[in-house]
Amino acid sequence: QVQLVESGGGLVQAGGSLRLSCVASGIIFIIDRMGWYRQAPGKQRELVATITMGGRTNYADSVKGRFTISRDSAKNTVDLQMNSLKPEDTAVYYCNAGRGDYNYWGQGTQVTVSS
Repeated sequence: QVQLVESGGGLVQAGGSLRLSCVASGIIFIIDRMGWYRQAPGKQRELVATITMGGRTNYADSVKGRFTISRDSAKNTVDLQMNSLKPEDTAVYYCNAGRGDYNYWGQGTQVTVSS
């Protein structure tokens, strides 16, 4: 099993920044990717950004140029730096880790962007 704990959510005005962090523990050697997903009220959970253990990144078009995902393999953490936040970024953000079809999820952290 892999346990994921997120931190860093909160309330911010449009145009502001937030940094989310996720710490992984447990059988972490089984995972080959980590990332962030989000779910807004009434919408499906969607990919925000992912990063492989080799450092390859992938971003949703809606966040490209504004969000940056990074990882620290020594600390087993993955961070999401979010800049130029928009009200439509408001959602619960979930940390994800996995390998193949196996996925592990954190409990989620609320991000609210006011206009």
